[in-house]
Amino acid sequence: MKLGTLTGGDEAASVTGFAIDHRKVAPGTIFGAFEGARVNGEDFIPAAIAAGAIAVVARRSATVEGAVHIADDNPRACFADLAARFFAPFPETAVAVTGTNGKTSTVELTRQLWRMAGHHAASIGTLGVTTAGEQVSTGLTTPDVVTFLSNVAGLAREGVTHLAFEASSHGLTQYRTEGLRVSAAAFTNLSRDHLDYHGDMANYFTAKLRLFSEVLSPDGTAVVWADDPNSERVVDLARQRRNRLFTVGEHGDDLRLVSRDPTLMGQGLVIAADGVEHRVNLPLIGAYQAANALIAAGLVIATGGDVASTLANLARLQPVRGRLERAVIAPSGAPVYVDYAHTPDALEAAIAALRPHVSGRLILVFGAGGDRDQGKREPMGKVAAAHADVAIVTDDNPRSEQPAAIRADILQGAPSAIEHGDRRGAIRLAIQQTQADDIVLIAGKGHEQGQIVRDLVLPFDDVSVAREVAGEA
Repeated sequence: MKLGTLTGGDEAASVTGFAIDHRKVAPGTIFGAFEGARVNGEDFIPAAIAAGAIAVVARRSATVEGAVHIADDNPRACFADLAARFFAPFPETAVAVTGTNGKTSTVELTRQLWRMAGHHAASIGTLGVTTAGEQVSTGLTTPDVVTFLSNVAGLAREGVTHLAFEASSHGLTQYRTEGLRVSAAAFTNLSRDHLDYHGDMANYFTAKLRLFSEVLSPDGTAVVWADDPNSERVVDLARQRRNRLFTVGEHGDDLRLVSRDPTLMGQGLVIAADGVEHRVNLPLIGAYQAANALIAAGLVIATGGDVASTLANLARLQPVRGRLERAVIAPSGAPVYVDYAHTPDALEAAIAALRPHVSGRLILVFGAGGDRDQGKREPMGKVAAAHADVAIVTDDNPRSEQPAAIRADILQGAPSAIEHGDRRGAIRLAIQQTQADDIVLIAGKGHEQGQIVRDLVLPFDDVSVAREVAGEA
């Protein structure tokens, strides 16, 4: 593809690819030079040109010598638009999910429902790129725009027609998920997270809302979990843009959750749609998993799915990796669950999901990540103190912080909790003290395969460790 074809000019040079990392520039690359939180990409423009960049997308004030300067007041948006034109075509139906909790489960459940309906579907998010036959980790909730668009284009070449992807606040702020037509966008909920990046809740919510104000197609559908206190902002925005609105939940107009009754291995749902009540045995436990499943159903229906068959297919959903995943049954007979909950609200929701299934004690193992929002640590401790019968505070991903300092922050909210820094040892301690009517919840890391300590990623999988520890008895 000629550069002029992308820019609308007469440049004859051939474009071979896009990059936002100067180390990945090859001859013929268009380089994106953006200001970041820690690094200014404009500092690497000379190195990118020396490596063969034929054009640089940057602010008008940037200095570009030896390559075409594609100047724009919003270079991230401009770069994404050019990259999308280069990588297209994409799957014909794409939906995006934002919110603090539930994004990963919702996109994966959406993929499963589409597959049951006969579509070749995929999802992109924290778990990586997931299709019917494989899962490829990208390492980020929302990968950079070049990785994202190249992956999406690759899926289209493989025959994928339906794509669900996570739209994180970071990704939306940094224009990582631009360029393809988004037929429907979903809002799950909003609670405290990532304030180390956004500064306050207002900025955090504004970042989420960009999915509905700019990314969602003008003729697309906003699927909203109506039971969240912040949902009205999304509803108002959808109405202002004249998007179709599809609300779900106990207060939903389109999929109304009439009742929810816990069962041994899941929950029975009664869902009202178009004046008809549908009864479903959902094989996932917890109120928030019911919410994720209903939002996924809403996305499928909003993109042409049949209401009755989509709701019936909820009974065939499979658990999502690291989301209230039952890892093992302890020698005592107590089940051990692993969940990704790493915010106060998510931790409370995970405990609430398990509470109806425990007649003894709920034993919680959890920590908090280093180099992240420190203000959520004490509230997480308070949740543990209020809702768990036994709380064991351990290390999560301490990164560059002192692990003991992180635990001390948490213990301010849970002074009676047990402190055990070694995560494997904490899991062992929890499992060894169980009785048959107890439940263990290991929270914080979910699907993750490593523990980040300083600049090292040490192999660590909560599910595998729980199984190993249970097998030691």
